[in-house]
Amino acid sequence: MQVFVRTLELGSLTAAAREFGMTQPTVSKLLSQLERQLGVRLFERSTRGLAPTEQGQRFHVDARLVLEQYDAAIGAVQGMNGQPAGQLRINAPVALGQYRINAMVQRFLAAHPGIDIELILNDRFADLVEEGVDVAFRLGGTLPPDAVGRHLATVERFLVASPDYCARRGMPALPADLSTHDIVRFAWTPGNNIDMLRGEERVRLAVGGRFRANNALAIREALALGSGIGICPDWLVRDLLEGGALVRVLPEWSASSQELHLLTPSRRYQPLRTRMFIDFAVSEFAALPGFGGVGKR
Repeated sequence: MQVFVRTLELGSLTAAAREFGMTQPTVSKLLSQLERQLGVRLFERSTRGLAPTEQGQRFHVDARLVLEQYDAAIGAVQGMNGQPAGQLRINAPVALGQYRINAMVQRFLAAHPGIDIELILNDRFADLVEEGVDVAFRLGGTLPPDAVGRHLATVERFLVASPDYCARRGMPALPADLSTHDIVRFAWTPGNNIDMLRGEERVRLAVGGRFRANNALAIREALALGSGIGICPDWLVRDLLEGGALVRVLPEWSASSQELHLLTPSRRYQPLRTRMFIDFAVSEFAALPGFGGVGKR
């Protein structure tokens, strides 16, 4: 049943085999056995791949519910002796995952020897159901409709640059001065404008720059090396600010803050290990600098 559910959600025997550590023929054999047991065809097989039949779509809904109830039952029993077990698949943005969540996960693993964790880091929005993700961290953006979101923190963002860059190019005194500077930006940021805020005041500025990157850690390093001025979240550069490798630029102004959410698939039952990790993450972020308003929404 587990193999059937994941094969349908992934849409591929190969992908399901990879996830379960099986061969493709083994997955195909298990699905055939299930179809014989049920007396119905669950998939239409063609050269273009697999497509669920009407019976397969219906069985998928009920099978997922059965598996979630089974997982919840196991978690409840394990919780009685304080020994949660099983695997958690966690998804997070690359920089946040590498710089903050990875260490958090290691502490959680040390406290719960029965739990295994697979940490997937990428900067695209993962489909929680299709990719079998139990917990996902999202920075900014619209929350997907097929997930349950919990507000985790508000992340302040502001302008920073290295002292060397400011010595060479001058420290901007007004937002309009940014038009003459090199602005280091994310590669996927559209257009050439940035918005800056001071209280209720908002200004939109046309800026230019010679370097963009699709990774926050690369931007952090480029700024420390003197490549320009960039908008960064507090948590990403706080240590460099405290150590003097970076300084605030136009400190009275800031960019719009980002909301950090913790997402789980929209299902009725959550395994004990998932609930425990969520509670652990909330407490961990509450103690980390650069994350305001943790768990208050």
